[in-house]
Amino acid sequence: MAAPVRRGRLIAALVGAVTLLLGSVVAVVAASGAFGESTGSGAYAMVRGFTSDTSTRVPELPGTVVNVSLGNMGGAMMGGSSGMGNGAMFLSADRATVPAGTVSFVATNIGSIEHELVVLPLADGVAPGSRRIGGGNKVDETGSLGEASNSGGAGAGEGITPGASGWVSLTLAPGRYELVCNIAGHYADGMYTVLTVT
Repeated sequence: MAAPVRRGRLIAALVGAVTLLLGSVVAVVAASGAFGESTGSGAYAMVRGFTSDTSTRVPELPGTVVNVSLGNMGGAMMGGSSGMGNGAMFLSADRATVPAGTVSFVATNIGSIEHELVVLPLADGVAPGSRRIGGGNKVDETGSLGEASNSGGAGAGEGITPGASGWVSLTLAPGRYELVCNIAGHYADGMYTVLTVT
């Protein structure tokens, strides 16, 4: 009886180690900016997702451009605190600080489910990821400065589909901003980051 118990523990430990390794690889690749690579020339650039063979034509945008990768590892084994089985989720930006003025966000969905990008002010001393989650398993968007949730287009829409990009251009004053995905359960599963405007 002891051998099957040890074997079960060994398998569980191995699955846990592989899960942590995959999560670490995704975090390192996301931090390197590889998810939001853009190529092209002229008035348009091609933005390709890491796990997608589709692309979205993104026009040249004004001001400082921040590329944001939205994703989930997918699969029922990956879990997720929302209990929705969407896998480990992430939202990463290719820069943490930008100058005040016009800032354009290109949000590329490299995951397997819909995502969005919402820009919210974040007061000094408030930790990212600490917003109260309310009805519908979402955070309050009061005070939102804008969002990119339109697949293949600018501004608000119904969500960015896998492999697509959406974008929004905003005028930002100096301060801290939280970039979030506010689709039900995604904020709770870790889809947020901070952008500092100087």
